[in-house]
Formats: sequence, C-alpha cells, structure tokens
Amino acid sequence: MICIKVNIPKHICEIDDELKAIYHSNDSICIWVFSSRLYRNNLVDNTVGMSKSQRSKYYEINYLAKL
Repeated sequence: MICIKVNIPKHICEIDDELKAIYHSNDSICIWVFSSRLYRNNLVDNTVGMSKSQRSKYYEINYLAKL
C-alpha cells in the first residue's frame, strides 16, 4: 500500500465513499462526486480506458448537472 499525505477538505471526506470515484495519474488525483451510486458505477464502467481529460469531460457532460 502506498499512502500520500494530503489535505482533503472535510466536506469531501464526509461524502459517502460509494458516491465518489477516485482517479490518479503520476501528477494528480481527481475525486468525482455523484448524487447516486448508480451514476458512480456508470462512470467507472463507461470510461474504462479513457484518459483523465476524456474521463473529466465525460463527467462534466453526463453527471455535473445531476448533482
């Protein structure tokens, strides 16, 4: 296990883990927040193989307005 100490805002930590998707690359960590577990699972399933920028754009188009 690798742990990297960061200061994540408390309001993000308080969100149920099943409503968050976490993506990491060699230079960043992204946390996407969803209004339902179904939306979270759909993002994970529908963005397999996408780059961070593609996945971010997909999230913006399909889920950002649903929060």
